[in-house]
Amino acid sequence: MTVRGAAAADAKEEFRARQERLAGKLAARRLDGFIVSAQANILYLAGFTGSNGLLAVGQDAVVLFTDPRYGAQAAEQAACRVRVVRRLIEGGLVPVLKRLGWKRIGFEPSRLPYSMFEKLRAGLPGTVRLVPAESLVEELRAVKSAEEIARIRRSAATALEAFARVNAMIRPGMREAEVAAELDYQMRRLGADGPAFDTIVASGERSAWPHAGASSKALETGEAVLIDMGARQDGYTSDLTRMVALGRPGRRIARMHRAVLEAQLAALEAVREGVSCAAVDRAARQALRRHRLERYFVHSTGHGLGLEIHEPPRLGAREQARLCAGMVVTIEPGVYIPGVGGVRIEDTVVVTPGGVEILTDTRKELLVI
Repeated sequence: MTVRGAAAADAKEEFRARQERLAGKLAARRLDGFIVSAQANILYLAGFTGSNGLLAVGQDAVVLFTDPRYGAQAAEQAACRVRVVRRLIEGGLVPVLKRLGWKRIGFEPSRLPYSMFEKLRAGLPGTVRLVPAESLVEELRAVKSAEEIARIRRSAATALEAFARVNAMIRPGMREAEVAAELDYQMRRLGADGPAFDTIVASGERSAWPHAGASSKALETGEAVLIDMGARQDGYTSDLTRMVALGRPGRRIARMHRAVLEAQLAALEAVREGVSCAAVDRAARQALRRHRLERYFVHSTGHGLGLEIHEPPRLGAREQARLCAGMVVTIEPGVYIPGVGGVRIEDTVVVTPGGVEILTDTRKELLVI
C-alpha cells in the first residue's frame, strides 16, 4: 500500500470510529437510527465533500445517499455504503429505511429542509416516528482530534501570513473592498481553499457595525480599520481580528482599544479545561465594566470553530457548558459605539488542561500605518 493509500485507510477508520460514537449516542436516546442532513456533519462522519447528500446512521447500517453527479466521488471518499439516487435523494432514502425496520429515527431539526421532512414523513409507515434530535453530531465535533487541530493550526498560519502581507500594502485611499479582496487572494496564494467567511474590513464609523461587510468606502487618514478574517484550509477554518490605524488614531479609539485588549487578555486567562463558557464571557465583561464600556459589548465573547466557522460551544453570559481540552474556540470581545467606531480583538485558541494555546499569536497593539 502506498503512503497516500495508507493515509486514506487511516482516515476512513477515523470516520468509522466517529460513526460508532454517534451510534452510541443514539442508543442512549432510544433511537434506532439518525438522518444526517448538514453537509459539515456528513463530511465529519463519512468524509464525503459533495454538496448533495443524506447520511443514515444506525447500529446496524451506515448509508450515504447522493445523486449521480457525485457517484464516483462518493465511492472514493465515503467511509460507508453509498446509494446513488437518480431523483430526489430523500425518495431513495425511504425504501432503505423501511427495509432497515427502524421505528424511532432522529433527524436534525434545524438542518433538514421542511420539504424533505414532509416527503420522509409521507413515505414512511405510520408506525415510524421521526424524532427531532438537535446537535448530536455537533457535540461530537466540539472536541477536536490531533489531526483536526493540526489542520486548524495550518489555517491560522495562512491567515496570519496573509494579514502580514496585506498590512504592508494598506494605504489611505484604498477601498475596504480592495483590502478584503487582497486578503482573500493572499490566503488562496498561501494554500487556503478560500476565506472561512466573508472578510470584514470596516473603517471609521463603519467599524461600529460588528459584522459590516467590506464596502466601496475609501480608507481615510486618521481612521481605525477593523479587519476580521480567516482561512478555510484542508476543510478547517480559522478566525482572526486586528485593528489598524491610518496615522495616529483619535484618543477615544485608542482608549477603546486599550480596554478591549485588557478584556481579551482577561478572557484568555480564564480559559482552561473545566471552566464554564459563562465564566470566560464574564471575565471579558468585568474588564470592560471597569472602563464603563460593557454596554457597548453586544455579542458573546467567542464561539467554537472547525469544519464550520461557528460551532459549539458558545462563550456567552448564559452558557453553562464547560470547556474541554481539545476544543478550539475564538476569544473576541469588542466595543462598538455608533458615530464613533468599533474595536474588536480576536484570536483562535485551543483549550488545554491548564490554559490555552493561541493559534493566531501575533501582536495585538493598535497597528499604526
